Order: sequence, then structure tokens, then C-alpha cells
Amino acid sequence: MNFKRSDFPETFLFGTATSAYQIEGHSFGGAGQTHWDTFAATPGNVVRAEHGGIACDHYHRYEEDLDFISNAGFDAYRFSTSWARVMPDGVTPNPEGLDFYDRLTDGMLERGIKPCATLYHWELPSALADKGGWQNPDIAKWFGDFTECIMERIGDRMHSVAPINEPWCVGWLSHFLGAHAPGLRDIRATARAMHHILLAHGTAIQMMRGLGMSNLGGVFNLEWSEPETESEADIAANVLSDGYYNRFFLGGVFQGKYPEKIMEAFEPHMPEGWQDDFGTIQAPLDWCGINYYTRRIVRANDDPWPSHDVIPNGPLPKTQMGWEIYPDGLYKFLKRTKEEYTGDLPLFITENGMANPDMIKHGTVNDPERISFLNQHFNAVRRAIADGVPVNGFFVWSLLDNYEWALGYEKRFGLVHVDFVTLERTPKASYHALKSALEQ
Repeated sequence: MNFKRSDFPETFLFGTATSAYQIEGHSFGGAGQTHWDTFAATPGNVVRAEHGGIACDHYHRYEEDLDFISNAGFDAYRFSTSWARVMPDGVTPNPEGLDFYDRLTDGMLERGIKPCATLYHWELPSALADKGGWQNPDIAKWFGDFTECIMERIGDRMHSVAPINEPWCVGWLSHFLGAHAPGLRDIRATARAMHHILLAHGTAIQMMRGLGMSNLGGVFNLEWSEPETESEADIAANVLSDGYYNRFFLGGVFQGKYPEKIMEAFEPHMPEGWQDDFGTIQAPLDWCGINYYTRRIVRANDDPWPSHDVIPNGPLPKTQMGWEIYPDGLYKFLKRTKEEYTGDLPLFITENGMANPDMIKHGTVNDPERISFLNQHFNAVRRAIADGVPVNGFFVWSLLDNYEWALGYEKRFGLVHVDFVTLERTPKASYHALKSALEQ
């Protein structure tokens, strides 16, 4: 790495991240069916119809995985809890699930790792999906009950907690584009889901405050958006893209409003009384997390709203996902988020990393592309800090190669290689490079 720990502020938090359904193995421990299980079982939704039934078997191998985190010198581990493991039907607690997260938490603390929980990373219990899922206004209460259940058990030992990972993916990607569960393509479902996601977020924050918890934040995935040309049509299309992707959720939480251009299309579909929910949605936060991977280039078209294409083949080098490597976007987002939304609130990079077609050769995995990617993005953070942005930590995605949702097990984001047949773990060159950097 071209940086070392001492290049950052003394209190800067270095961590790595995963999510429950992607690594745990959802067929264990009494976990209930999720809308991801049924989405994956539907032909055409997921590569080879792969699912998270076994995944990385983290449920049984968590101690080995925590050792990787500890041995690398990471300060913190951002993990997620599975709603359907804690409450298989979305309502009734599952002692086995609660016991697992209890063990996992203690395992972190025993190794000196700060537990940083995300309550929800996309595995909605099927029983709640049957009731409309994120379209149902009651989901905020359901989510509050889930929050109370899991945090009454482990909340006293959490370093930090955020309610919902990547609201854009839960809302737009899943209800408008149909690329993630529940696989809908419906503007009314999208408008309601996106609002209810934020209402559930605020409800969970209030619930945790009521439990006496602190260091609570929100995690937003942002994708830097640029028009393909300086034409009036492309610029207008880019405003829409930036609005529904980046500004809708930040605006709701930090400003108590949604972008006007988005509401021109959404308002006829919003739930009754939605304007009255901002008191809950704006529940004060202690920090803001940014998940950043790439940029999007937007071109206007004549299709129905939002009337644009996202150009898939921009000019920059790309990851295995086909995403352009654009570290300047991270720098720009850190500056913009501080200036327009969060002010002096601490910011964290809660996810950043790259997929790469990594292979084991002679017992090792050489991934210089990932080392270069991380160097560029850590340097973007250093630039932002030098410009006065209060960036307090960076979580690398991901600890392990894992289940990459609709793309199955092909795309490898891990610092640790996983053989999905034997489940053997092999630390990659990037893991060893980070370990060395964190020792200095």
C-alpha cells in the first residue's frame, strides 16, 4: 500500500465489512425464508439460480473469520444482522438466531474488534414480503420491533449501529429496476418503498435511543453522476439521476425534504400523510456512512420517466463488475456531503472495494488491481481530510469473497479468497498489504 496507519488521524477507524445473507449460510440456525430465497428460486433472476443457503458458512466458521480481521490489524468489523434469522416470520424471536449474534459479538470483543452493526442488509422475511414488504406502511413498526428484539440482546456491546444498508438498493434497484428482490418494476411501489425505508430508519433510531444507545448513524450508497454531454437534455437527465440515487435519501434524513424533480413523478404515488413523517425520518444521527464504488454517466432518451440511460462503457478502467474506477467521485462526495447535508457530523466510508477475477496459484492469490484500487480511494480520503472534511474511518468491502446477490458467486470482492466448494479461506495479497500498512 502507498499509505500507512500513521498517515491518518490517530482516532481514524480502519475496518472491514460483510453482510449476513452474503456469508452466513441461511439454511442454518432456524433462519426463516426471505424474499431473496424466493427471488433466487425464480428462473432468470440470479446467475445459475445461486442462493445464500450455505454461502461462506460463516455461521459455523465465524471464529476463523474473526481471526482474519484481528490478525490484519483492523480496528472494527461492520457486520449485519439478518431479520429472518432473528425473527423467522418477521415477528417471533428465534433463540438460535439471537444466540448466534451474541456469540459473534463476544467473539469480536474477545479479539479487541469494535462491533459495528447494520440491522438490515436486504434479507426481508418472506412472511412480511407477503404483506407487501416495504410498500406496507406498517413495516416501520415491524422494523422497530425487530430493532428492539436484536438490540435488547446485543446493543449494550455495539460500538456503532446503522439501521438499513444502502436505501437506494432496497428501494429503487429492487422496486423500479427489478434487479434485486422483490424484483418489481413499478413506480408506485418504488415511491412508497423509498419513503417507508426512511420511516423505518428513523423508527429504528428512535427505538435504539430509547434503549439508551448512542453512536447511531445512517449508511447511504452514492454513485457520482455526470451528464454524457453538456446538452440541456443530458444535464436535466443527470439532475434526475443524481436526485433519485444520491439526494433523495440524504435529503430526507438531513433536510426533511425530497428533491422536487423526483417528487414531480413520485407524489401521486406517495402514501397518505407522507409529509408528516419527516419528524421521525430526521431522528438525529451521530455519524453518516457513505458506500462508494463508481460513477454513472447519464444520457437522455425518449423513454418514459426518468427518460435516460446510464452509459455502461465509460472510458476509465473497470472492475470485474464493469464499474469504472473513479476515486475522484469519493473525494467529491465527501466534500459535497459535508457542505450540503451533514456539516461537522463525522463521516465514514462504510463500504469501498472492488470485484476482481482472483484465482489461487501455487497457494497464493495475487491481486495487484485491488491494491491499486484501495490506494487510490484511501488517497481520496486523505485529500478530503486535508480539505477539512471530518472523515473518521474506512471499512473495506469485503472481508470474504461472498454471494454477490443477483450475480451469484462469480464476482469476488474479498480480501480473503473463498473456495465455494471446500469453503477454504486464503488471504490475498491485498490482505497482507493492508496488514502491513496498519502496522505502521
